[in-house]
Formats: sequence, structure tokens, C-alpha cells
Amino acid sequence: MPNLRVVLDTHVLLSGIAYPASIPGKIMAAWRHGSVEVILSNFILEELRRVLPRLKNRHGLTASEINDWVDSLALLAELVEPQTRHDAALRDANDQPVLGTLLATRTASGESYLVTGDKDLLVLGDRYPIITPARFWDIHGGL
Repeated sequence: MPNLRVVLDTHVLLSGIAYPASIPGKIMAAWRHGSVEVILSNFILEELRRVLPRLKNRHGLTASEINDWVDSLALLAELVEPQTRHDAALRDANDQPVLGTLLATRTASGESYLVTGDKDLLVLGDRYPIITPARFWDIHGGL
């Protein structure tokens, strides 16, 4: 079991499926190969379920395939309940459950990151381990 634990936000997951050769795609491949452990929440999974149908032109998945894919992510990832603590510095209230997912993963047994491209979350990177996919890959790409 890898000690490197990551929360992937919705956009990273979407990019990973739409563009497998992208850095988010490489992070997802590392997950499939067991190099990282991905932690998700039902909030992130339901957001995926809501957004994926709007991007059908990029991924070509049917509604049934979308449900199967999201269900498989739920089985493969560690699911956590987001902490409900609110950080007043977070401008977008819709990002609170994503930050809460990261906070629910923090343990003494290994690194834990939130990997995101969301600027509202990234500004909190000085207080929490929140980094871009590119930065994560620069640090851990050799998994």
C-alpha cells in the first residue's frame, strides 16, 4: 500500500479521463498501478456524475458508462466523509467539501495532498498541502 495519498478534485479527474496523456492522466495511471492512493468523497463523486454528461464530446461516454465509471472510482478509492470545518479564507463555498475531504485524510502515516487546478483552493497552499497537478508530478512523477 503506498504511503502517498492524494485527493483528486473533480477537474483533475475529468482531465484524466478526457486526456489520458496529460499530467492528470498520468496521475490516474499511477493510481491504477498502485503508486498512489486516491481519496475521494461522495461530494466529489456526485459532482463528477453531474458534470460528465456535459462533456460527452470530450470523452464519448454514455450515461450508463458514466455511472459505471463513477461507481468504479468509488470502489477503487478510499472514500471519506469531508470534515465540516469551514475555512473563512476559501472564497467559493462550493469548494469547502473538497477542502473538507483533504482535512479528513490527514494522518501521521504518510503524505497527503489535494491535487487541483482550482485557484480558490490553491491560494490556501501555504496553510494546507494543496498543489497543482504539474507541481505534484514534478515532485512525485518518478513514483
